[in-house]
Amino acid sequence: MKFEIRDSFYADGKPVQIISGAFHYFRTVSEYWQDRLEKLKNMGCNTVETYIPWNLHEPKKGEFHFEGILDVESFIRLAGELGLYVILRPSPYICAEWEFGGLPAWLLAADGVKLRVSDPTFLGHVRDYYQVLLPRLTPWQCTRGGPVILMQVENEYGYYANDREYLGAIRDLMVEGGVDVPLVTSDGPFPESLNGGKLPGVLPTGNFGSRTRERFQTLAQYTEGGPLMCTEFWVGWFDHWGNGGHMRGNLEESVQDLDKMLEMGHVNIYMFEGGTNFGFMNGSNYYDELTPDVTSYDYDAVLTEDGQITEKYRRYREVIGKYTKLPEMTFSTQITRKAYGPLQVRDKVSLSSTLDTLSQGIPAISPQSMERLGQNYGYILYRTFLHSEENLDKIRLWGANDRANILVEDKPVLTLYDRELLEEHELHLPVDKGARMDILVENMGRVNFGPRMEQQRKGIDHCVQINGHMHNHWEQYPLPLDHIERVDFGRAYLPGTPAFYKFSFETKEPGDTFLDFAGWGKGCAFVNGCNIGRFWEIGPQRRLYIPAPLLRKGQNEIILFETEGKAPGEIVLRDTPDIG
Repeated sequence: MKFEIRDSFYADGKPVQIISGAFHYFRTVSEYWQDRLEKLKNMGCNTVETYIPWNLHEPKKGEFHFEGILDVESFIRLAGELGLYVILRPSPYICAEWEFGGLPAWLLAADGVKLRVSDPTFLGHVRDYYQVLLPRLTPWQCTRGGPVILMQVENEYGYYANDREYLGAIRDLMVEGGVDVPLVTSDGPFPESLNGGKLPGVLPTGNFGSRTRERFQTLAQYTEGGPLMCTEFWVGWFDHWGNGGHMRGNLEESVQDLDKMLEMGHVNIYMFEGGTNFGFMNGSNYYDELTPDVTSYDYDAVLTEDGQITEKYRRYREVIGKYTKLPEMTFSTQITRKAYGPLQVRDKVSLSSTLDTLSQGIPAISPQSMERLGQNYGYILYRTFLHSEENLDKIRLWGANDRANILVEDKPVLTLYDRELLEEHELHLPVDKGARMDILVENMGRVNFGPRMEQQRKGIDHCVQINGHMHNHWEQYPLPLDHIERVDFGRAYLPGTPAFYKFSFETKEPGDTFLDFAGWGKGCAFVNGCNIGRFWEIGPQRRLYIPAPLLRKGQNEIILFETEGKAPGEIVLRDTPDIG
């Protein structure tokens, strides 16, 4: 099929109106892809759009993964089999409220790499990545019989910089890699962002959630007579920890904006389904303070995090029905919600007791960041002995991000978060000479937007100052927690310290369920070895989504890593979500 951009989009010479929904394959277990895509088509969409996260596909330099939830080719194939077009956004940077905007953390291991500009080192890494990624994508282009009709060069670049040489280099790498479908950019609907992100021969599109007529009129000044498309029609918003409640869009206004958008041009609904920030993949923003995103990426989307049809879905379907014939789909995937009730703690062990089974200490004169030690995500523990200090009067962590729990001889002393890490703190705590001090630092999610992205080394990247002097000689224990099975529950448990807690239950028929963490403080949860994300008592999210495919018939195991010493001894698996 020949897909062209003229005054509109054309497929084999016939005009096509793109009615698309954003659905990130990496935020939903692969067993549910078909269900979500069927619901997308049933709403009247003819296209699905997805980002491609570099950091998941290449977690270590030269190590690539395209299996399971990362099998992007299977995702594209499935969409095509359902009669959907596909828009791919394989740019190195995706934003998406995703960890580091999708960039791999190992880019920060060495000094001096400049991100998202025409820096030879950065572009060299992109080239290496594209040489592996693009051969998996290009066979699925419509020019070769596949469903892929468009690809994006960069993402909201006009909000970040204006290095036209860099944009051209990314485009050229894509073309050299075999991309021959039309290319687009996407930027905010403002002259300054559209000017910064435009590229000759590439269609500019807009990202916005309201004031459709005004935004399209601005965009029209940059399309050179080409079609008007909103690549991200924001139908809701994301949540961050401590924001007070789940963010929701205005349904009536969004219905009107969607109608106007389809009257004037083309749309990609962001998000059709948001899904989940599994593991440590939530991003963060930083303006006046650090605001890490919650585990749920519900986004007040058209489908809920667990794929339930909403009133927004029904209203949007009515609007879309004015512009295209609506199909009547039969949903093929049986999905049920189940409540498994309260679970009691079976086993528990303190981190300090099982530390040696999870990590090997790396000696250093002064603390080093996660990235310099080859670690991407999770926690890192810095251990030292107060070999010259006779008391603990003052402490300051230099070059530290994002949150630190300080303990002396397994007794909690101080917890520091964000800007508190920049300050010196008075303690006036008597300690025995030679006392063991542990500093457990959590990577809360790297900033995914703006200039702070280049300052996202996690852990401690300079020194620890105690009583006014730099304290030397540390053992560093990376804790990515990617082998939770190594936790030894046969060792000692010390109340009030960072610790692991094990639960188990049996089921004959696995169903979607929601882990209620009421009473617990802060940490992350693992279901049958899979990290399902973070929890934090400050909310707004109160329950973590557990998709049924992560459970198995028979015995199931849940492990919580809780850093605050709050352990009520019970969790509850409920059949309803609570995202605030």
